[in-house]
Amino acid sequence: MAGAACIAFSGILVRLADVSPSTAAFYRCAYAVPPLLVIAAFERRRLGPRGVRARSLAWLAGAFFAADLILWHHAIAAVGAGLATVLGNVQVVIVPIAAWLLLSERPGARVVAAVPVVLIGVTLISGIVGEGAYGNDPALGVLFGVLTAVAYAGFLLALRASSADIGRSAGALFHATLASALFVLPVGWLLGELQLRTSWEAFAWLVTLALTSQVLGWLLIAAALPQAPAAISSVVLTLQPVAAVLLAIVLVDEEPSIMQLAGVAVVVCGIVLATGCRRSAST
Repeated sequence: MAGAACIAFSGILVRLADVSPSTAAFYRCAYAVPPLLVIAAFERRRLGPRGVRARSLAWLAGAFFAADLILWHHAIAAVGAGLATVLGNVQVVIVPIAAWLLLSERPGARVVAAVPVVLIGVTLISGIVGEGAYGNDPALGVLFGVLTAVAYAGFLLALRASSADIGRSAGALFHATLASALFVLPVGWLLGELQLRTSWEAFAWLVTLALTSQVLGWLLIAAALPQAPAAISSVVLTLQPVAAVLLAIVLVDEEPSIMQLAGVAVVVCGIVLATGCRRSAST
């Protein structure tokens, strides 16, 4: 629950930092690298070095995470922090489908049943149905949000393969975070939105984002998932998108329409349905 709570604040902190999407993505990872390095070094001293394959997979995960963050931050700008977080969590349906196509891991009946449920929820969040949809461009926000989920699915699959030994999760997270920071630099420069100098207020919010979400949140979730029954883990982690929507309403005055809130409820139902019989991690 603590890990889910940390990550639930991610979108809010990005809104409060008020910097470009690539800038937020870069500093979320860059400021998280030093503390993760310390933890990974302790882990290495205790368990020994990680193999070349594990490090390579962690860097692949970092590339996916860079794309995930940039796309997600654009989704936040278009449809708000709360709804963008819900859209990113659609990855719980995409991950098993990708694992089926790439790794021959056939998805269960729950996942197949969850796909149309999630699609209905995404359609409602887009603002196509009803009036008064929140966001500068809800439909574009949904597009970015779904692409975020695809990139996030790639990140989770690569990170899972990199950290098959649960005792080495800090090392995998360190390499993935470092890789993500480095990959964001050229992409942000090409997009013309990377700002290496920020205000002190933005600096404070970005450091908070890095320490709470990228370091504490992910380490807590990585440590907790192997310890809890799958059903309990799945239900607890669905608190993240719900909390993100509520926090965005309270803290940054976001006002989703009734239909968009109904879409949130439908997507969360799809997430619960898809993850009810397996152990997984969500964004």
